[in-house]
Amino acid sequence: MTTDPQDVAASAVGAPFDPRSGSRIERLIFNGRAWVVGLCVLLTVLLAFSATRLRLNSNYEDMLPTNHPYIQNFLKYRSELTGAGNTLRIIVEAPNTIYDAQYLDRLQKINDELFLLPGVDRPRMKSLWTANTRWVSVTADGLDGGRVIPDEYDGTPTSLDAVRTNVLRSGEIGQLVASDFKSSAVLVPLLSLDTETQQPLDYHQLSQRLEQIRTKFETAGTKIHIVGFAKVVGDLIDGLSQVIAFFGAALAIAAVLLYWYTRCIRSTAVVLICSTAAVVWQLGLLPLFGFELDPYSVLVPFLVLAIGMSHGAQKMNGIIQDIGRGVDRLVAARFTFRRLFLAGLTALLCDAVGFAVLGIIKIESIRQLAWIASIGVAVLILTNLILLPVLLSYIGVGRRAAQRSLQAGRRLDDASSGVNRFARALTSTRGALIIVIGGAVLCAGGLSVATHLKVGDLDPGAPELRVDSRYNTDNRYVGSHYGASSDAFVVMVKTADAQCAQYETLMRVDALEWQFRQMPEVVSTASLASLSRRMLLGLNEGNGKWYELLPNQSMLNSVLMQVPPEYFNQGCSLLPVIAYLKDHKADSLDSVARKAQAFADANQTPDATFVLAAGNSGIEAATNAVVSVANRQMLYMVYGAVVLLCLVTFRSWRAVLCAVLPLMLTSVLCEALMVGLNIGLKVATLPVVALGVGIGVDYSLYVMSVMLAEMRRGKSLTDAYAMAMHFTGKVVLLTGFTLAGGVATWLLSPIKFQADMGALLAFMFLWNMVGALVLLPALARFLLRAPRAMQAMPSNLADTTGDGDGHRRAVPFVSPA
Repeated sequence: MTTDPQDVAASAVGAPFDPRSGSRIERLIFNGRAWVVGLCVLLTVLLAFSATRLRLNSNYEDMLPTNHPYIQNFLKYRSELTGAGNTLRIIVEAPNTIYDAQYLDRLQKINDELFLLPGVDRPRMKSLWTANTRWVSVTADGLDGGRVIPDEYDGTPTSLDAVRTNVLRSGEIGQLVASDFKSSAVLVPLLSLDTETQQPLDYHQLSQRLEQIRTKFETAGTKIHIVGFAKVVGDLIDGLSQVIAFFGAALAIAAVLLYWYTRCIRSTAVVLICSTAAVVWQLGLLPLFGFELDPYSVLVPFLVLAIGMSHGAQKMNGIIQDIGRGVDRLVAARFTFRRLFLAGLTALLCDAVGFAVLGIIKIESIRQLAWIASIGVAVLILTNLILLPVLLSYIGVGRRAAQRSLQAGRRLDDASSGVNRFARALTSTRGALIIVIGGAVLCAGGLSVATHLKVGDLDPGAPELRVDSRYNTDNRYVGSHYGASSDAFVVMVKTADAQCAQYETLMRVDALEWQFRQMPEVVSTASLASLSRRMLLGLNEGNGKWYELLPNQSMLNSVLMQVPPEYFNQGCSLLPVIAYLKDHKADSLDSVARKAQAFADANQTPDATFVLAAGNSGIEAATNAVVSVANRQMLYMVYGAVVLLCLVTFRSWRAVLCAVLPLMLTSVLCEALMVGLNIGLKVATLPVVALGVGIGVDYSLYVMSVMLAEMRRGKSLTDAYAMAMHFTGKVVLLTGFTLAGGVATWLLSPIKFQADMGALLAFMFLWNMVGALVLLPALARFLLRAPRAMQAMPSNLADTTGDGDGHRRAVPFVSPA
């Protein structure tokens, strides 16, 4: 698929163009271009309608690394655990004290409305008003107990005193009741499905219902605080309501930069239309394939838009140059298609690699992100490699744009031009040595900082949201008023049926609790063992000498009859050991997980098996472990694929090194930047490095392809780089700033992880641009060998065309992403 120089020269002087020339694909597209445009318009309309059915949601199970042993154990025993998975905690704060008739009446109404919400695991819901919240005490007649708020409660002072007494006897202080008695909690376990529709639970709708309840009952000094995974997701989706504004800002930035480059309104408009159509097609295809957008994958359409704009700039670059030489717009479009179709396809494959490697991460939400991004890349092949040149064959480019292109080509022959001086400075031995040494110093410094990169969350609360967000404010309140924090690490102890209260088992559980309590990361613990200690103490008139697990099975069994159901399952074959953590920072989770695993390894018996792990902190610990391993696997795969593609394109391992080493420097510096910005490596930030490498390599492909083409035609490295700068410099700059500008708008997002991704991607896009324009030619000075003689140039690197003045120019092959 090459362009015959004679075709270009003939067309430039007005000779007829043979429409039967070119490849079969080219003839099919351009000889039937009206059909191509009509079909694309029809698809755009249909897919735009389909896009209206696209849902924005997130599924709890999709966020779990299901191949990790912790998660497999959690899913296996989830139905037998209470509050160890996806649970909301709603804190109702009283103006003064919870022992107030108006407060308890309001709490009951809140409890009833929460009970009726879709997706609530109603039998496991717990508050002061639920039947499973009970008290137990020792009387002269033996054990006595009942509901904390008894059936005869009527709001009188006597009833309130009874409630006060029952709360003190219930052991729920720090769990359901704050230590200052100014608030109480409602625990709402959630199912994965909406029980009414049997569809996946809609977290956005659930969050809106929760906000309606908050607005309805937050009166007369009462405040409501809500924490839990479902509320985090709901707040994230609410924050994504600004997506349209960010999309418009990214589109405006790309349009301004593109017009600055071309000075042509109509061709700029065509690129905008095609790139926007790619996004519409992508969004329309998602519901047809059964996909939803979640807070992570919703960022992908921005990247598709930016990539499309960048590819469009390259198509325009080729057409403008040909029209500037006097070629008819249809012929110019066909010549550009011949030169750039395979090039654009190769570049998009590099982009696809950056997305596809995310599929190795055994987390469904990340895999869906990879699929959604792959759909976007496939759409770009149609809209930007086919539709765009067809549309430009109809409208062409403005005369001003063509004249500027022709004048820029003439300036290349001026040895004193800025481009030539820049090329000489970078490719001289001294200049190249300074740049390479500077790159090595940056790499060494980046590596020393990057070693401090942490896996997981580095901030308390929900790090996906801003520190001052409503959710994180609520979370701080819970942490400061309740001994049982919202971060729970659960070890499950599996026994034979009806054997969970065996003395030997409880002793081991008690030993694990003791080890947990010695850790600074643990706020408090809970299990059947510690509860049995307290109840045996009460059974013996509160004498501290009886705060012990007695080796008397009958006594232990009698205690079991009074224990709330959350301390063991219905068959008494599973009991949880819960460690409430001060936070879910990466270091805290890692320390607790190692302690629990070491204890489990040392204390497994035929009668009791310690199984890790459940609770939101156990799940996050598993996620961190998967992310840590997947990070390196992902880097190896993306760099391996990029090296292979570059090797096929360049046919020179030296050229591959020149192209890939700047990418590696960027990856190192990106990890160092994460350390500097206090950003951990987690599900939200893991895709950044892969995307940065997959998309960033196109800069190097673009520059190196032209350099190799010119050097194989006998030119020196300096002249070859000057030619590459002339043909690719502005386009690479345009691409870098277009991509960076598109994602930089995310910095204004109320969602912190989106702002973090925007900062990291903008850095990688810009630094990859600098690496391709500065470090690559410096490395080439020491790695690339000067050609011994003029060699036949591979057809996939460049074509030669006339410039209107009798000169021959190398037309660049590879387009930037």
